[in-house]
Order: sequence, then structure tokens, then C-alpha cells
Amino acid sequence: MIKVNGEIREGFVGKTLSELLCGLGYKESYIAVELNGDIVKKDSYGAVVLKDGDCLEVVSFVGGG
Repeated sequence: MIKVNGEIREGFVGKTLSELLCGLGYKESYIAVELNGDIVKKDSYGAVVLKDGDCLEVVSFVGGG
């Protein structure tokens, strides 16, 4: 089980952070990700393998005027 923005998500244990983000419809260029309290650098998304119990916060950037 992995928690993303407070919601439990199944099926992502053992997948990369990039796979999770793509599977949930996020565009990597417009977000920031915190994994278990630590910010993850964008160039690491493909290398970070998710484990059971991980907790993620995904923040989308919104432009405007």
C-alpha cells in the first residue's frame, strides 16, 4: 500500500515513482514530490522504487495572473 496525497493507492509497490506519476496522470514537469518527508529531485523519479508503506505528497504548480 502506498499513500498519495492522503489516499491509499494499490498496485504501485515495486514500481518507480515515474510509473506511479504517469499512472495517476501527472505531468512530471509541473509537479514537486515529497516522499516520506523528503523532496525528490526530478531527475531521480525514474530511479526511486516505491516500497510498501511509502507516503507521497504531490504538489501541482498552477500559473495565473
